[in-house]
Amino acid sequence: MYLSKIKVKEVMNDKGIMTFTDLANQLGITKYQLSVMLSDGYNPLKAGVEKLCNLLEVNPGSIIEFSDSKNLNLENNVNNDDVTAIELFAGAGGIALGLEEAGIKTLQYVEIDKACCETLKTNRPDWNIVCKDVSAVDFKMYKDKVDIVTGGFPCQAFSYAGKKLGFSDTRGTLFHEFARCVKEVNPKIFWAENVKGLVSHDKGRTLKTIIDVLESLGYVVQYKVLNAAYYGVAQKRERIVIIGIRKDLNINFEYPQPEKKMTNLREALKDCPKSQGVLYSANKKKVLDLVPPGGCWVNLPEDIAKEYMGKSYFSGGGKRGMARRISWDEPCLTLTCSPSQKQTERCHPDETRPFTVREYARIQSFPDNWQFCGGIGDQYKQIGNAVPVELARRIGVELKKAIIDYRNNDNQKISYPENLFQELVCV
Repeated sequence: MYLSKIKVKEVMNDKGIMTFTDLANQLGITKYQLSVMLSDGYNPLKAGVEKLCNLLEVNPGSIIEFSDSKNLNLENNVNNDDVTAIELFAGAGGIALGLEEAGIKTLQYVEIDKACCETLKTNRPDWNIVCKDVSAVDFKMYKDKVDIVTGGFPCQAFSYAGKKLGFSDTRGTLFHEFARCVKEVNPKIFWAENVKGLVSHDKGRTLKTIIDVLESLGYVVQYKVLNAAYYGVAQKRERIVIIGIRKDLNINFEYPQPEKKMTNLREALKDCPKSQGVLYSANKKKVLDLVPPGGCWVNLPEDIAKEYMGKSYFSGGGKRGMARRISWDEPCLTLTCSPSQKQTERCHPDETRPFTVREYARIQSFPDNWQFCGGIGDQYKQIGNAVPVELARRIGVELKKAIIDYRNNDNQKISYPENLFQELVCV
């Protein structure tokens, strides 16, 4: 039992208390004393917590987190016809919700960020959420019992020694933990998601290492770059979707088919409920007031553009994301974790402001009833980092179909040639 820092931040946000320093000052204690109070090991029944609750005008139960050591019993929770999964780096639930909508039963979600874990627990109290460092999670109990392993690990460079790297050479990276999960679980299929930049990262050597390691674990690996705007998402968000199929299984996976036209902002934000959101500074608002829908810095007077962009004005390249106002009839550019940060503006079509939290969520295809926990900064970050729900759902539909077709075909095994590798790009 401990005080939930995330829940406290939510109440602070409602009360207009912007920082923990401000909260400490109002409580009459030091910032260090407050950090001790909000640590996992602090007893929330101590007297100081009563003062905190009085200041925030909440009862203790609304900010206390009770430890949950839930342990999933596979035999009692999985039916024979279920298609099952484990998800690493679950975030705020983009893949998780998409796979749920596709009819896949995920048995475990691993995520280290406490705000994300709170979001998952709030929306799905019955999910088996493991809120800890993935390197501390043992997946051996799921060996040969799970159909799919999914996860979007960060793009990290590897240390090279002039030779082909193996599984053990990737230690210390989050990709290694994903590969370790695949090795320990031995799923029929895995799905790894990453930014499009992985294709060219470190001159392609990073992706080659990832493919080599996953193939060494006994999988045929293919990848395809998907633009979410062609898959029911009002956002030009390009992601690499890496699929691995066990070499000893006759499984046929097909990527979802793109639509002929992109989903636009008007479709996504129709009747969007009102919610909180950040604002631009007075100076930034003055500049963006000059930009028309669909426009960017090129629409600014030259002197204002030079002052606003600084050195970037002379750096060359497109830079069309700077001082950008989205129009109703186009998809949004890729959402960032902070909607008001400089040089990645995504301004509302009609009002000179960033998109609100709920608008952000709509653009990422989250349903309106999906709550995001933590302060407003936490909420934007969770949404900006997520895999679009609708894209995940469409991939999930194909994953489930591949598993069911395999089961219906008498589980016939197949032998693949070594180093079979497919590269597919869809824009």
